[in-house]
Amino acid sequence: MSSATLQVEIPSIYPTDIVFKTFSDFDNIAPRVKPDVFKSIETIEGNGDVGTIKIFTFGDVVPFTTRKYKVDALDVSNHSFSYSFVEGDILMGILNSISYTVKVVPSSDGGSVFQQIVTYNYKGDEKLSEEILKKEKETHEETYKAIEACAAAHA
Repeated sequence: MSSATLQVEIPSIYPTDIVFKTFSDFDNIAPRVKPDVFKSIETIEGNGDVGTIKIFTFGDVVPFTTRKYKVDALDVSNHSFSYSFVEGDILMGILNSISYTVKVVPSSDGGSVFQQIVTYNYKGDEKLSEEILKKEKETHEETYKAIEACAAAHA
């Protein structure tokens, strides 16, 4: 099985624990700050820990309607978590899953760096275009910046 990987790294003026805490509340913040992308995020099983399953419903600017994701790992002390999208039209019939690993690491200036690795796991020979991967990266970066701005406004 082949895959494609996308890496996102965004520096922040905020310390690691604040950025991680903010992204731990992604389900509530994302639909408020990017309603065109995220209409709603609903937990259907679990309490946020490993094994929790959530349904994303997308907004009008996204060419997909829903996706189901599962929390694969959560390490609060190391400011990291991972999850996988395992169902939904976001898999476009060519993907088995999309796996995300997020880690927030300290930077030398007292801030932090938000790091995200996205792995698109293909079913067969059909692949996502470079244009789609570029747009995906831009969407992840824009979403991060919107969530950070929201957190800063409410700090």
